[in-house]
Amino acid sequence: MPVRTFQTFTRMVWGRSLLAAGHLSCRCRLSCRTKIHYGFLPDDIKSVRAVVNPDISKIRNIGIMAHIDAGKTTTTERMLYYSGYTRVLGDVDDGDTVTDFMAQERERGITIQSAAVTFDWKNHRINLIDTPGHVDFTLEVERALRVLDGAVAVLDASAGVEAQTLTVWRQAEKHHVPCVCFLNKMDKPAADLNFSIESIRQKLKASPVLMQIPIGSGKNFTGVVDLLTNQKLIWKPSSAEGDGRVFESEALDQSDDPELLQAVGEARTALIEQVADLDDKFAELLLTSFSDNFDAVPSIKLQEAVRRLTLTRKGVPVLCGSSLRNKGVQPLLDAITAYLPAPNERHNDLVRWYKDDLCALAFKVLHDKQRGPLVFLRIYSGSLKSQTAIHNLNRNSIERMSRLLVPFADQHVEIPSMTAGNIALTVGLKQTVTGDTIVSSKASAAAAARRAHSDSQTEKGRGEHANIILSGVEVPDPVFFCTIEPPTMAKQAALENALTCLQREDPSLKVRVDPDSGQTILCGMGELHIEIIHDRIRREYGIETHLGPLQVAYRETILHEVLTTDTLDRTVGEKRHVVMVQLTVRPADDSSCELAFTDELQTQLSTEIKEAVQNGVHSSYFQGPLLGYPVQGVSTLIHSVTMEPGTSPVMVSACVSRCMLKALRLAGGQVLEPVMSLEVTVSEEHLSSVLGDLAQRRGTVRDIQSRHDNKVLLATVPLAEMMGYSTMLRTLTSGNATFSLELDIYEAMNSQDQNSLLKKMSGLL
Repeated sequence: MPVRTFQTFTRMVWGRSLLAAGHLSCRCRLSCRTKIHYGFLPDDIKSVRAVVNPDISKIRNIGIMAHIDAGKTTTTERMLYYSGYTRVLGDVDDGDTVTDFMAQERERGITIQSAAVTFDWKNHRINLIDTPGHVDFTLEVERALRVLDGAVAVLDASAGVEAQTLTVWRQAEKHHVPCVCFLNKMDKPAADLNFSIESIRQKLKASPVLMQIPIGSGKNFTGVVDLLTNQKLIWKPSSAEGDGRVFESEALDQSDDPELLQAVGEARTALIEQVADLDDKFAELLLTSFSDNFDAVPSIKLQEAVRRLTLTRKGVPVLCGSSLRNKGVQPLLDAITAYLPAPNERHNDLVRWYKDDLCALAFKVLHDKQRGPLVFLRIYSGSLKSQTAIHNLNRNSIERMSRLLVPFADQHVEIPSMTAGNIALTVGLKQTVTGDTIVSSKASAAAAARRAHSDSQTEKGRGEHANIILSGVEVPDPVFFCTIEPPTMAKQAALENALTCLQREDPSLKVRVDPDSGQTILCGMGELHIEIIHDRIRREYGIETHLGPLQVAYRETILHEVLTTDTLDRTVGEKRHVVMVQLTVRPADDSSCELAFTDELQTQLSTEIKEAVQNGVHSSYFQGPLLGYPVQGVSTLIHSVTMEPGTSPVMVSACVSRCMLKALRLAGGQVLEPVMSLEVTVSEEHLSSVLGDLAQRRGTVRDIQSRHDNKVLLATVPLAEMMGYSTMLRTLTSGNATFSLELDIYEAMNSQDQNSLLKKMSGLL
């Protein structure tokens, strides 16, 4: 651990600045122009013990999400520094940031796994999770957004909304997470406020609510104007504290730049009109009390209206700054507390059903060599105490939690208890995995189930029984796989243990054993994902493994509709089992696999036999007719299932599976391959070289856009052709290009490529 981090943590734990802990001390000086200087005292290093269990209305659970290299980690580092929880500013390039503590993160300068930190800002407790921006680690963003109440989307002001920005935004929409946008890197020469705002409107389909106007541009960017209060916030690099702690605030007056005054006036008028259009309560206030002069509306009323828009996701507040240059982060912290919701403002039926009993969701697991598995919990109701037993609803098991910690990246502070709305780190839960629901006891779960059942009976329009188990984390299917082998057979057991621990930490990592070759297959989300796993096995577990060549996880589907019948006649011991199945398979309208029974059969078959039929059908979906890859886009209709009395359900399942495989072969196979959405930013002089390379990779160009002096190339390319693309792109453009990938769809291969693949997989090439 770096010396500076250790010193900071020591101060944090032992609280040497006890007098200052928990207070946001500031020094103020007034001049004739009413300038105010804000800044924390140099020795005001706080401890996370300062406010262990704040009021739930003062808690903000937020995540930082963005495209890779937009400045998420740098922004997080500034937040910790300005809130008084670190003494020095960490830098991604120097590898000394708080949240990027893994060796792989510091070497590559990227975030690989999400890290949680806890700090206070103006009497609010902020639980913040810094998430990765690389598409290979999209699960880290998914499980963070599953438990968070709000999010900050960081955008590069010179690039606007990029490919991965769109992906994480969709994830936030899926979980209905209110967001604030922060236009970072306003100090770049190509930074463009209007372009970024328009990209939010066009690409994210959101309503950006501009809250600030930048003062200056490029290297001359010095601060922002707050449109709510008409205050200028200026950071002077020549000041004694060049770290951004101190900034000046003064009201706009007529002596300021006329262009700035005009821009602020137009922007504030547009802000008021936009909020009035989206919020009826604010519109009524304007028409009744301020119809003569809209500018006279109090800033607090405008702020309340913007908060309502944010919570209902009708609007997205947009702020700007430069985290690397230490400008604009303090107003962003103010916006987090002002506009993003508290835990009690997020509606969840489970909170009502459990009342004051514990209900929490395990959303992340880490392995510590000394402590064992560390489980991150989001507490939705009740309270959590150390040295107590808890009940895991998903595993139906009881475990004892030995210690309770407040997360602070890779350093943690032990506390005796934690209340609802917080994010906790627990020690001692050996069976709990990502997505499990944790309650205090079976009795509390039973009581919640009774309340849920009562509500489902009394409330109109609710036809199904309410579930008392929290919805888990949706894990994406892997798209890359390769073999992994230990250096010697003596290391096989150690490798299996390492893979088990890594799978528990990262559910997007899948490990299976090939039934034919007996080899261990590693399945992941991308080339970088598998590379990082390989490196972690070497560093953390001391095993020098060998990886086979990377392979693409293809899918298969069918082309025609087929009606098939099959009969199974087996005698086991003295018992004869006879089953006859008739079914139809046909191509489905989407990528899902559907199973249905005829109306007559639906009433005839018992529940046990239906489950046996379902098991047989689902098992056949993993064995495609061409290469044995999983099948998708197939609709199955079961016409009849006849059997002799006493026939085992296992035999029914076996007969159905055999009939399904026969039908899939007769229906004609089609290989589907994962296709990536590619975005390349390149100078015009290298555009033709990039286009030529993409043509060789079976790429299809969708659009070529202009972004300042560069060209943005949008294309779709098969994943199989993207091996080593980053190295090739650097070679073609002399390092003057960037790209991003996002999994788009599984698309049918053309006949020539499919035949080539079939020959290759059959060993004929």
